[in-house]
Amino acid sequence: MLINPVDLLLWTFRRNENDVVKLYDALSPIMEVSTGGDMLNFGFWDETTLHPVDAQKRLCEMMSDMAQISSAEIIADVGSGILGPAKIWNSQYPSLQISSVNVNFSQLASVEPSNISKLNSTARMLPFSNSSLDRVIALESAQHFKPIGDFFSESNRVLKDDGILAIAIPTATENSNLSNLGILKFTWSSEHYSQKNIVNEISKNGFEIIESNEIGKNIYSPLAEYYLNNRDELQKKILSRYSKYVEKILFESMKKMQSASEKGLIGYSMLKCKKLALDSR
Repeated sequence: MLINPVDLLLWTFRRNENDVVKLYDALSPIMEVSTGGDMLNFGFWDETTLHPVDAQKRLCEMMSDMAQISSAEIIADVGSGILGPAKIWNSQYPSLQISSVNVNFSQLASVEPSNISKLNSTARMLPFSNSSLDRVIALESAQHFKPIGDFFSESNRVLKDDGILAIAIPTATENSNLSNLGILKFTWSSEHYSQKNIVNEISKNGFEIIESNEIGKNIYSPLAEYYLNNRDELQKKILSRYSKYVEKILFESMKKMQSASEKGLIGYSMLKCKKLALDSR
């Protein structure tokens, strides 16, 4: 797959919805070909994790627990990718009604038909009626929603009064910039929201955070270590689809991601939020 470096820079700098779609169309197969799986998240790593797919499944299970999916009837997975997490949740809870929302039509079209509803829509205008959902989940996708407050506002609108919003989102410190992020400023193609910014937007849009976990130490460094330790094997897989410069950029980004995490420049938040009653806002 040939990727024009100029296009890559434009997608990264502008980061509108169309750019994000093109970026994922071009680069998400790297994760698929590298792992052999159908999930696009970084995964949660600990001393027992041997493979990226195991880490990705673990993060999906953590999100399921945080969102209390087991007690839900109808949920929306917003920014659903190619439905990897939704398939896991569907297999665990067959009666659960899952709507996978994705602005990227080609990703949805690539998934075989199933009993998971596929909705091609933006996170800024969720295609659900008021107070119709038990859960809204954004598993490593909300970092692309711009402005993120619109997503929180829409989530509040579509959730029932006892509904839960659960997100897992990469974050950056407020003083992160080109000089300290280096190549990540260009290759970490999201809005680089700070935790403070996210918390403020959640509060402004009628939610209370009832659980918050910072798990960056179990995300970035161990993922980078896996790549660095297995680069020869992964390089062969990546070069079967991409040019050498793409793999080189990925390699350098992994190293920088590890150092940025260890320096506290980037983090990863898992947040569970409940709607506030109208009279308490």
